[in-house]
Amino acid sequence: QHETNNTFVVANSLEELKGLPQANIDAAAKMAADNGQPGKWMFNMQRPSCNPVLQYCENRELREKVYKAYYNRGNQDNEYDNKAISAKIVALRLEKAKLMGYNNYAEMALEDRMAKTPEAVYNLLDQVWEPAVKKAKEEIADIRAEIRKEGKSFEPEGWDYMYYQDKAKKAKYSVDEQEIRSYLEINNVLQGIFHVANKLYGLTFKEITSEVPSYEPTAKAFEVIDRDGTTLAVFYSDYYPRDGKNAGAWCTSFRGQSYDGEERVIPIVVNCCNMTAPTGDGPALQSIDNVETMFHEFGHALHSFMRDVRYNGAGGVERDFVELPSQINEHWAFEPEVLAVYAKHYQTGEIIPMELVNKIVESSKYGQGFATVEYVAASLSDMDLHVLTEIPANLNVMDFEAEKLAERGIPKQILPRYRMTNFSHTMGGGYTAGYYSYMWAEVLDADAFDAFAETGDIFNQEVAKKFRDYVLTPGGIDDGMVMYKNFRGREPKIDALLRNRGL
Repeated sequence: QHETNNTFVVANSLEELKGLPQANIDAAAKMAADNGQPGKWMFNMQRPSCNPVLQYCENRELREKVYKAYYNRGNQDNEYDNKAISAKIVALRLEKAKLMGYNNYAEMALEDRMAKTPEAVYNLLDQVWEPAVKKAKEEIADIRAEIRKEGKSFEPEGWDYMYYQDKAKKAKYSVDEQEIRSYLEINNVLQGIFHVANKLYGLTFKEITSEVPSYEPTAKAFEVIDRDGTTLAVFYSDYYPRDGKNAGAWCTSFRGQSYDGEERVIPIVVNCCNMTAPTGDGPALQSIDNVETMFHEFGHALHSFMRDVRYNGAGGVERDFVELPSQINEHWAFEPEVLAVYAKHYQTGEIIPMELVNKIVESSKYGQGFATVEYVAASLSDMDLHVLTEIPANLNVMDFEAEKLAERGIPKQILPRYRMTNFSHTMGGGYTAGYYSYMWAEVLDADAFDAFAETGDIFNQEVAKKFRDYVLTPGGIDDGMVMYKNFRGREPKIDALLRNRGL
């Protein structure tokens, strides 16, 4: 966390920032001024700051600096280096597992999850890995072609991936993400999220920011009202980065749902993110990825709103089931009838043209090779460490990660989404031997969304009621697979996931 907030890459001239959108240039200038370097441009290791450099900046040297600084957080051989402590954590987990009678920590962690065994996890990841690597190599060939178009001969590296992938995507589909961003203003996106919740479950949202306490001036509060007019929950949106705030995005609760006698105690739920913030009087325009993240985290919030258990402690579900409500909610984000509600040009109010919507849909699978490989690589690294039955002497977690992934043939241009020295999910965030859960849940969510799509109505009320009754409401009273089969009538199939990712 310290290195995320306090590692900076500094540019000394505007010439170094050629290609970077003006809003990002302005934000970098403000960050530099706020940190005592007026007249310069500064980027920290939060994704809203560094990702635009990797995607748009023509300056290859600057891209390389930002890329290496971001992916080597906690791996700088300084006082904040995490290699030794990560190895110690893994060793202590193994010791604990053996004391409890297990062969390794993964066996213990998976016992009460849907997957049950490490073998089941590897079976899923292996099914996805090979087609994902094949697709990534095709994307790398496209990137190489874009480099050659510029008359350059270097081989693509990790810091070239986003930049040239953006060019390749534009060449293939004529998609300009900056143009798309102009239709994705954050407050409009939130209204689109509320619209989907209303159409599916009959929920309405009343802003009450001025009526309730808040820990952060930019956070907004909403009363969540159920179809029958009762208060279901209170929801806070906390979307912008700030000093001391964790990186990434997550859903949490100030108070979970329970009962006090016969009275339902309403949950107080928060979505915390690090979205692109407004600069000056400008709007907060979001990327496609950020919009998906907003829908994702709100899916977790819906799960918290609708859970109906007597004791808060009975509300939890298996780690590899918990992402189902969040990931299925992403499916509505770019449906044309949903975009027509929230995707309005920030200057003119014009609804996003259908031609642009079609381009978004057509291009949505492009880049899935890279995205899938970086995710599965992190999941495999997590599992590989936690299936160890003995810890090697002087274990270096970064060398271990690199060696294992090299054995699997990972392209050199792709690193795991999180490296072991900054992998908070597995080192302290509740996803130990569990980062695979997102992919496991994606099998569920892709198959579950097909239940809506198969009816010809993505807001089908019968399917929505079953999803609420059998998935969102029960909490942890049943095994995840039992709940899923109650909803779908069968076990999930992987076909929809592979189709959606273009694999």
